Amino acid sequence: MFGQDRDSLRRAYTEAWQRHRDGLPLDAQQQRIADVVALHPEYQAFVLTPDALAQDFDGSDGRTNPFLHMGLHIAIHEQLATGLPPEAAQAHQRLARRLGDAHAAEHRLIDCLAQTLWQAQRDGRAPDMDAYREALRRL
Repeated sequence: MFGQDRDSLRRAYTEAWQRHRDGLPLDAQQQRIADVVALHPEYQAFVLTPDALAQDFDGSDGRTNPFLHMGLHIAIHEQLATGLPPEAAQAHQRLARRLGDAHAAEHRLIDCLAQTLWQAQRDGRAPDMDAYREALRRL
């Protein structure tokens, strides 16, 4: 989305959310970010704090990395918008109906995506898209 620079990525969240709060125009990517931040009131003040860019989230303290979490939401939004993989949209529709909450449905898809990415990183290989699609079908 913004390259490999963690600070640039995090600044994009800060800038998009600040522009949204200020009522300024947003480009398409900024709008996607602002939409996701809007879904997460628990992160809204955090992304605007000066030390947010420098914080590390290694999981040792049990805290969720808000940037990772919101980035996974953006990835799911992209999958739903493009229809790729088709299993994502199918699972999201099914779950949103069953749960009565599109955001909760996204979280279930995020669990599958995060697991797929974690396994790929652990094994030093590309994500197994067949396994990801199967996990989505099982939801």
